[in-house]
Amino acid sequence: MSDSSPTSRALLALELVQNAPGISAARLADRLGVSERAARRYVAILREAGVPIESVRGPYGGYRVGRGLRLPPLMFSVPEAMGLVMAVIEGRGSADTDDPVGHALGKIIRVLPEPVAGPTAAVRGVSTLDRFTPVTPGPETTAALVQACAARHRVRLGYLLAPDDQREMDVDPWAVVVRRGRWYLLCWSHHRDARRLLRVDRVASVESLPETFTPPEDLDAHQTVEEHLSEGWPLEVEVVIDAPLAEASTWVRRSLGRLEEIDAEHTRLRATTNNPGWYAGQLTVIRAPYRIVGPPELLEESRKLGRRLLDAAPDRD
Repeated sequence: MSDSSPTSRALLALELVQNAPGISAARLADRLGVSERAARRYVAILREAGVPIESVRGPYGGYRVGRGLRLPPLMFSVPEAMGLVMAVIEGRGSADTDDPVGHALGKIIRVLPEPVAGPTAAVRGVSTLDRFTPVTPGPETTAALVQACAARHRVRLGYLLAPDDQREMDVDPWAVVVRRGRWYLLCWSHHRDARRLLRVDRVASVESLPETFTPPEDLDAHQTVEEHLSEGWPLEVEVVIDAPLAEASTWVRRSLGRLEEIDAEHTRLRATTNNPGWYAGQLTVIRAPYRIVGPPELLEESRKLGRRLLDAAPDRD
């Protein structure tokens, strides 16, 4: 359809009237690049098509869309709609309806067909912790998991433990959370009889099961994900920080471990890790003296890090 065709110009006129209620014929003509007579003709075309364009007389009058307008839905497929919402979540956030992107996304969801709008709106409510380079899973898989969380239906997953090792597992999906660019499924595994945190990009298949479940009361998905990521690794970490608990908690995020009060002036950090070199670097955010009790691997990596930092900032004679 050519941009200069009557139909194209009429649709553009509708968009202008919708975006600027009360727009005058002169202003409409100017935006369309036509005469006022032509602008009025495009309004007439819209009226003939059943679009209720009202005219308001007077110095502040103009054209506006009347009540009862029903536009056809945007023609997005489910993967397209899911991909759009996931891109917004990863890039700009999804909850702030005052944000221009969030506001525009809300408009799109409102005019989508119901079979697409439902899962799209559900994905929009996914919990997001922070922004890192995303590892985006399949939109349809993500939508199926989010819907299962909302409906509280158990699912059977095909989960990739390795590229050539797929396992089936039945889980109660509690929440989908985006953290540092990764999409996670927080769930209860009936195979392990334990809480699990699964990567959504490793979910190969989702089958909804008839069984329902009740998630834990007062579940804080953000906090639970952070706790889970600091547990279960082979090396047990213990660090004593020379600062009160309230102050230490401003430096140490929950995913690094659990803080315990020793006394009014000292706090203990307990955690697990499988990467002592990485963990040593994370400890440098602490803005108070601290002592590493263990493990030996973390002590050694911290000494290496200290030497590198000293080498990077030599004394000046």
